[in-house]
Amino acid sequence: MTTDEIKKISKKSLDAVKELLNKEPESTISVAKDGKEWKVVVEALERKSVPDTQDILGRYALRLNDNGELLDYKQIALRRRSDLVAEGEVE
Repeated sequence: MTTDEIKKISKKSLDAVKELLNKEPESTISVAKDGKEWKVVVEALERKSVPDTQDILGRYALRLNDNGELLDYKQIALRRRSDLVAEGEVE
């Protein structure tokens, strides 16, 4: 797994969130290679609030093949931007 591969998969994951879910991607949380698949966790803006510390962010787990094609995704957590730990995560 090279830095260039990670960058490419991260970008494809952020693009998929924007295109398929119609949500503004915030960041890539993790990228891991598992055999011939990539597992990526991305955060996206679910709901804009004022102040922005109350924005709701969703975390999505995505699986992509070696070519960067999306195989599936699911929402795994919701959190306020100001929360230090996403709901359901262990510190």
